[in-house]
Amino acid sequence: MAILNYTSISHTVFILVGIPGLEDQHLWISIPFLISYLTAIIGNSLLIYIIVTERTLHEPMYLFLSMLAAADIVFSTTAVPKSLSIFWFKAGEISLGGCITQLFFIHATYVTESGLLLVMAFDRYIAICYPLRYSMILTNLVTGNIGLAVLLRSIIIIFPIIFLLTRLTFCRSNILPHTCCEHFGLAKCACGDIRANIWYGVFVLSTTIALDLILIAISYGLLLRAVFHIPSRNARQKALNTCGSHVCVIALFYVPGIFTILTQRFGHHIPPHVHILLANMCALAPPMLNPIIYGVKTKQIRDRLVHVLFPRQK
Repeated sequence: MAILNYTSISHTVFILVGIPGLEDQHLWISIPFLISYLTAIIGNSLLIYIIVTERTLHEPMYLFLSMLAAADIVFSTTAVPKSLSIFWFKAGEISLGGCITQLFFIHATYVTESGLLLVMAFDRYIAICYPLRYSMILTNLVTGNIGLAVLLRSIIIIFPIIFLLTRLTFCRSNILPHTCCEHFGLAKCACGDIRANIWYGVFVLSTTIALDLILIAISYGLLLRAVFHIPSRNARQKALNTCGSHVCVIALFYVPGIFTILTQRFGHHIPPHVHILLANMCALAPPMLNPIIYGVKTKQIRDRLVHVLFPRQK
């Protein structure tokens, strides 16, 4: 009888409320969302175009960067337009299938970006520690296969979340206090046992994001050790400069996420809307700032961008 009752009230439509407690400020909050989204789409599209059309940039470092830019576009497009529809039109309704699809792409893209940052750290390690063998180790075929492996890892490890969610019966509130769907937020609406969801979420976090960060730290530790053994000061400076933009992107990707996790774990006195705003800032900032960071710090990209935007008159 209990199963029948659960089935009869199971929700198939959910309501995303945006930023709970700040509903009257949604129109103003939408402005930075829109600016960050347009900046991310335009900036990353330009970055991909420059890398694809400039033959001198057909190197592993820039090919991985173009993959990161494509992931940023997918991530932003999956999350932000729905948020804007909530802010502007109060269109927070989303089907169960639509919610699961959205969270799948958000989580898979996030894991993909983490994997690409790890691969880019490995690329810098090879370029600085084994410069003479760099082109032999990271051929275009190997670069493509690595990118494919990063994508497949993300899909394979996030895909089980679909089955973990579809097995649940959603008989509690269908109100989701967020701007987009995410795994734990949706699982909390279920009336059944969600321990499998919780433990699998911990498994995903520890075997992807946390492991990638540890491997990046190890890679840069070995890299820095090699750099500081270079006798020439100018050569050391040049080697460190090649890593500058990547280190900025790594910090932008991981530090806000770690801060958000800590505030959610220990900041129980912090209002819920602050947690959601922090989570959105972590999601919006990297796609918007990544192309700017690489455009400013990478001379080849900067020069090509100037040529694209301000072509010389014949």
